[in-house]
Amino acid sequence: MINGNYHIEKIAEITKGKLYLQNSKNSTINDLLIDSRKLISTHDNLFIALKSNRNDGHKFINELITKGVSNFLISELPNNFSELDANFVLVNDTLLALQQISGFHRQLFNIPIIGITGSNGKTIIKEWLYQSLHSDYNICRSPKSYNSQIGVPISLFQLRKNDELGLFEAGISEPEEMLNLEKIIRPNIGIITNIGEAHHQHFVDMRQKINEKLMLFVKSDILIFCKDHVEIANRIYDLEFFKEKKLIVWSKKDKDSDLYISNIKTDTSKSLISGIWNNRSIDIEIPFTDEASIENAIHVWVVMLYLGVSADTIKSRMLMLSPIAMRMELREGINHCSIINDSYNSDLNALAIAISFLKQQQQHEKRTIILSDILQSGKSDNELYSQVAQIIESNSIDRFIGIGPGLKKHKNLFKIESHFFESTQEFLNFFPFSTFNNESVLLKGARNFEFEQINKYLGKKTHQTRLEVSLDAMLDNFNYFRSLLKPKVKTMIMVKAFSYGSGSFEVANLLQFHRADYLAVAYTDEGIDLRKAGIKLPIMVMNPEVDTLDAVIMHNLEPEIYSFKILEELENILSSRAFPSNKPIGIHIKIDTGMHRLGFNADEIEELIVRLKSNTKIQIKSVFSHLAASDNSK
Repeated sequence: MINGNYHIEKIAEITKGKLYLQNSKNSTINDLLIDSRKLISTHDNLFIALKSNRNDGHKFINELITKGVSNFLISELPNNFSELDANFVLVNDTLLALQQISGFHRQLFNIPIIGITGSNGKTIIKEWLYQSLHSDYNICRSPKSYNSQIGVPISLFQLRKNDELGLFEAGISEPEEMLNLEKIIRPNIGIITNIGEAHHQHFVDMRQKINEKLMLFVKSDILIFCKDHVEIANRIYDLEFFKEKKLIVWSKKDKDSDLYISNIKTDTSKSLISGIWNNRSIDIEIPFTDEASIENAIHVWVVMLYLGVSADTIKSRMLMLSPIAMRMELREGINHCSIINDSYNSDLNALAIAISFLKQQQQHEKRTIILSDILQSGKSDNELYSQVAQIIESNSIDRFIGIGPGLKKHKNLFKIESHFFESTQEFLNFFPFSTFNNESVLLKGARNFEFEQINKYLGKKTHQTRLEVSLDAMLDNFNYFRSLLKPKVKTMIMVKAFSYGSGSFEVANLLQFHRADYLAVAYTDEGIDLRKAGIKLPIMVMNPEVDTLDAVIMHNLEPEIYSFKILEELENILSSRAFPSNKPIGIHIKIDTGMHRLGFNADEIEELIVRLKSNTKIQIKSVFSHLAASDNSK
């Protein structure tokens, strides 16, 4: 089990669940799956059917069984469960059971585990620790910012027998959440970064928030923190359970700290940080000048000092710290391609996450992956690249390009169209870039392969000034507004004018993947473009011109009907022509309530009702209006 390979019976034992064993041939589990859309490899998965206010994982069980998933952790049995070729573990709370599984898994490992919490800097410190230590240890770490009640157990379950160090971050938004995460991570070494205002509305005061964060370290041996954050330091010194722990303190003010920062000198591109450790002067140089990066780097410095890394090694590695690309970059490429640049990290889990994002892109039928050798995986090359080949083959990838001696040596493992190169430079010199045409291309490379050169070649040439749109920020906004709605209330998102200049199919793909209910556009041609880009969501057209109604019907769009004239034109078309679909066409009725921006008047409603009732080829999807005084509470 230290290498995965849990039998479904063991899962039932850990979670105290009731086992329904109906497929004993496929009852071994190596991976946990919580999102049916992110299925990468069909075998050896345990799907955890989580429930939220707006979704229920149980709805996707039948779909996953048809895709080959055989093991499910559930809180309610499907109606037809006895007919399904699958195994089920029935529990009261699937989230709690997920945490129990990973908590059990964590206890099998007697290696240093570093737990990181705080309001800011968690992911950067974790990634900089990885950059600085991966040459010395096989490291398992949280993917990206997986630090929630769900993300932490998913992260910890990645631990395998070859791992020598774990790096995991923990974030909370409400009281009592951290104790759940502590039972899973159980860090030997703790880092608390700082405390800010995020999620402050859920806590009585700052003191309570700090106390909650510190619960991550109740069983830790060592805690690293900056004494200059006075509120944090005071709580640490006051709490009883820290009195017997080793506290490693750094400060810019207190000369008696374990690491006293005596001087920080910055210029335009780097900072020289000098300090005193064990009564001797030491220094590092980092390629950053902002205060946040300096503080994050000092936390990394202290960990390396504690772990006994030599001063010369620390200096060379700190100078090589690179910015953390927190998100994948989606950009327009040559020959009508879409380029996904993800150089954030390079391991099997990161590859799976990137492929999931690649599969969201519906604007192109063809998909290509350019991947470098995966370094420091802890696996033999044959095992590693066999897994890579299996992931590639099972995810409808059309073309694979492998760069690096490891991939090239194992090229016979790859069954789809594949090309292999010893180095990035060899690829740039000899690969015909003209073959990239109207496709989605994923770049996934380890840092020393310098895939930024490939990204430069593939990217469409642009001016120096550019506007970047954060799809993650957009998703956060969408989820925030959706959280304010009752569970059965649907959402329609306006994406007219290329999503107000933010990108048409990019935004639409994001919304489709995250289960928005409807899109709306201004004109028919915008809806047609989205259909051509693979968008299958219902789409309302707000200003359908009469001569485009045929196209509206042919592309399964839903017109806004705001006058008898356009209703009559639609009725005439439906009665005089045959269309591929016999289903009624969905329409959206607009009522004029005083804004006078199109719409039926109040005295036309009765006639409208009669007309609509008499036509079985039309189905009303919504009735709406532009409110004339929406800001007036009266």
